[in-house]
Amino acid sequence: MASVWKALADDSRRQVLLLLKDGEKTPTELSKSFDFSKAALSTHLRVLRDADLVKERRAGQHRFYSVNRQKMTETRLFFEGFWDEALLDLKRHGGSKPAARDGPKGV
Repeated sequence: MASVWKALADDSRRQVLLLLKDGEKTPTELSKSFDFSKAALSTHLRVLRDADLVKERRAGQHRFYSVNRQKMTETRLFFEGFWDEALLDLKRHGGSKPAARDGPKGV
């Protein structure tokens, strides 16, 4: 999973993943959302592809990129393990106290 962390560590690559979450796009479509060169975008796509977070499909001379849903699910499940543990800790340590209210009394 080391390459997954490297891929996700970069803001631009996370933005690429967000753009791809609703369906496949070409590099030209993706590049409209960024100020960097197509060569830089190509590098970001390669890192995402090497981490198996993105799939590439070729049709003639065109390339289409999409999110690898299976790998993203594996990554999400990894993080959910930490989230579930944090929620249990919160419940154990603060679940019995009433929440403080910041507003005026009676509001």
